[in-house]
Amino acid sequence: MASDKTIILTHEGKVKLEEELQNLKVVRRAEVAVKIKEARAQGDLSENAEYDAAKEEQAEIESRITQIQNMLKKAQVIDESEFAAGVVNLGNKVRIFDKEFEEEDVYSIVGSAEADPMNGKISNESPIGRALLGHQVGDIVSVETPDGFIEIEILEIL
Repeated sequence: MASDKTIILTHEGKVKLEEELQNLKVVRRAEVAVKIKEARAQGDLSENAEYDAAKEEQAEIESRITQIQNMLKKAQVIDESEFAAGVVNLGNKVRIFDKEFEEEDVYSIVGSAEADPMNGKISNESPIGRALLGHQVGDIVSVETPDGFIEIEILEIL
């Protein structure tokens, strides 16, 4: 993430990042420091797999800390109260009906940094997220996917 692109977060997403950062700094750093100390106590570091693994884990933790700090510096937390009521916006949960698969789904529309499709959080930059933005309950939205167009009806904005 070398770009200066603004990171759009919901309030919940910002809190989760801050909690993860705190955990990494306080808990995980201390855990890995103990692992490194124990591995050093075993003697020769040149062929010490535990030491190498602990140093690698330490590097991963430090990398993630830097990544989160940079994300938080660039973060723009969306204020859902500024959005028009009854229209799909960032931060909304939307209950939809997929006409092709004849099934209902609920999606939270979030910034790309928070996207987690397996848990119902889709990015505002994804085809479905982008297509839903600005629409209202009852609208039928056509979404271009890699497999062609699908139609989605907006049943409820939660």
